[in-house]
Amino acid sequence: MHRVTLLPGDGIGPEITAATIVVLEAAGVELQWERFEAVGLAGMERYGRPLPEAVLDSIRMNRVALKGPITTPVGKGFRSVNVSLRQKLDLFANVRPCRKLPGLRTPFEDVDLVIFRENTEGLYSGIETYDERLEIADSTARITRRGSQRILRFAFEWARVNGRRHVTAVHKANVVKMSTGLFLKEAIAMASAYPDLDFDHRIVDNMAMQLVQRPAEYDCIVTTNLFGDILSDLCAGLVGGLGVVPGANIGDSVAVFEAVHGSAPDIAGQGTANPTALIRTAAMMLRHLGERTAAETIEAALRQAYVEGCWLTPDVGGSSTTMDFAHRLAERVASKQGEA
Repeated sequence: MHRVTLLPGDGIGPEITAATIVVLEAAGVELQWERFEAVGLAGMERYGRPLPEAVLDSIRMNRVALKGPITTPVGKGFRSVNVSLRQKLDLFANVRPCRKLPGLRTPFEDVDLVIFRENTEGLYSGIETYDERLEIADSTARITRRGSQRILRFAFEWARVNGRRHVTAVHKANVVKMSTGLFLKEAIAMASAYPDLDFDHRIVDNMAMQLVQRPAEYDCIVTTNLFGDILSDLCAGLVGGLGVVPGANIGDSVAVFEAVHGSAPDIAGQGTANPTALIRTAAMMLRHLGERTAAETIEAALRQAYVEGCWLTPDVGGSSTTMDFAHRLAERVASKQGEA
């Protein structure tokens, strides 16, 4: 039995969460959910804070959480719940696999990338000031040696354990010399401890160009917070968009697995949301919990669903509802479990 904190989120979050649970149940893994609905706007309305302390306590206790999308106000209102979770729980590694699903039409056929993004520093540190007299806003991009070392070590270790061969560090040390220069310096030093892995580094704007020209040449990409935020979305676009890629935020003691797309309030309640991203995220969570066979079963069934293409959701060319897709996928998962 694995006890897991569950944050369904808002917008389409509850729908895709329900669909994902259907698939997880078919995989036969015993999961006990500790569910929290009042997060984000609901948390503000009920508790006066978007991230109640009880949620943090639950994640610390259970050590694993599965999270749906939560709306973040733009330019006003409360701070991003995602950022708060990462900083309060010290989830320093954001892991974003971007692997193409067969049958899904995309510009490239052979993309299989993993982006490792430092999650707690950089321009997202929250160090901001505003001078009302001069009308000047300042944000500090704080990068530390310790923060750089631990995301770099995480990326190199993950690559080694998972049979990857190539790690690329991304920076802007030609212009932002002190902060991203520190990151680059630590990346070069870290690479020397992993002689079995190929290593190179790229300036971020050049990296963006190369990814849209020849993404198959890259494997594992590790970078700072802002650059990672941008490049991971770019790579998601190479394989079909944010609706089909998983994500995880991992620290030394806890991990939060989340769909990286938005809450899409404009289609909430319509039953057309695609749960693929959260289902793939749940498979990542199962691997983290040591349930590798169940994770592989879900992933294989999902690939089969996209190859057949006849019962997908409308955003990827099908006509099924969110739950119809989930139930059909669950049938395939249960069938594969029976074969095993």
